[in-house]
Amino acid sequence: DALVSCHRHYRSRPTHGIGKFKYLLPKEAPKKKKDKVQMKEINVGTDYEYGDVNIQMTSYDMCLVEHFAQYVHRLCNRLSIRVNECYAMPTKTNEVLILDTRVHSVCGILLLQHFYFFFQISGLSSTFAPILLEIIQSNQPEGVHLLVKE
Repeated sequence: DALVSCHRHYRSRPTHGIGKFKYLLPKEAPKKKKDKVQMKEINVGTDYEYGDVNIQMTSYDMCLVEHFAQYVHRLCNRLSIRVNECYAMPTKTNEVLILDTRVHSVCGILLLQHFYFFFQISGLSSTFAPILLEIIQSNQPEGVHLLVKE
């Protein structure tokens, strides 16, 4: 008979609710809506200091680009140059068809992957910038292309 009834007997007992702790926790504030993404201000710089300088490294070999980017990042840290951002972009894949000139048909297909790495540094003085670029270029490995823009 007790199994058929649907009401609970333990609510009338004095130990009911003894393990509850939710009333002790502070009430959570309702979640706010996300704000719109705001654009970062571009640091223009002064006569004696460059603003934000973008360094782009590209290569067909991922290991070369990553190790060179790691070297440049450590170099900037050692020279007290602030690195704002440092990130890798998704690879771009190009398909190259190899043609046989005698038969005018496709001999093979090559897939070339292009790897990109970006840096943004700020606080680079105009007197130290040529020295930094000379150090980076002298240690630039073969097959890594370097592009520096302000």
